[in-house]
Amino acid sequence: MTHAIKILMAGAAAAGLAACSPNMPAGTATLGPAPALGGGTFTSPGGLTVAVDARNIGGRTGVCGVWAESVNQSVMTRNTAPKILDSAGVTLAGEGVAQGLKFLRQVEPATSYAGLEANCITTERPWRAGDEARPLEVHIPRQIVVNDLDGGFGESGGILIWFRPGGPGAHPSDPKPWYHLGGTGVSGRISSQEQPQE
Repeated sequence: MTHAIKILMAGAAAAGLAACSPNMPAGTATLGPAPALGGGTFTSPGGLTVAVDARNIGGRTGVCGVWAESVNQSVMTRNTAPKILDSAGVTLAGEGVAQGLKFLRQVEPATSYAGLEANCITTERPWRAGDEARPLEVHIPRQIVVNDLDGGFGESGGILIWFRPGGPGAHPSDPKPWYHLGGTGVSGRISSQEQPQE
C-alpha cells in the first residue's frame, strides 16, 4: 500500500470519527475474549495500550474498554495519557462510533485484556445485525506530547517527545535497552533489525 493511499485512508477514518455521536456513559462490563487493541509508543521510554469491545447496549452501539501505560514509562510522559485518549477514536467497519476515549478504565499492563472490567459508553448509532463480526479498530493520531525546546530542534537543546501510534505499546515488562539521541530527549528501543531513525 502506498504512502498516499495510507494518508487518504487515515483521513477518511478521521472524517468518520469527527461525524460520530457524543459519548453517553453506560456503566461497566466485562471485556470479551478478543478485544480490539490499539496504542503506541513514545519517543521516550514507555507506551500505551487500548483494548475495546463493541456491543449492543439497549439497542445502541456501545463501546467498552480499558487502557494501560508502561510501568517503566518516562516521568516526562506520565500525565499525557488523558490528552492522547481524548484525541483517540473507534471505528466499526470503517464507520466512526466513538470519539474521545477518556472514559476508558485504567488497568495495569497485561499480556491479555480479555475478561477485565471495562467502562462503557453508548452512541446514537443503532446496533445492527452482524455488528459483532464487523472489524473494530482503535485510531490514535501521532502527536507531540512534550515540547520543551529552547530553540529550533537540535539548535538550543531541550526536549521534544512524540506519541507514535503502532499497536499496543504498554507491556508488563518493557524491553531494553533504550537509545538516547544526546540532548534531544528522543529515545526508543534497539533491536537487531532496528536502528535509530528519529
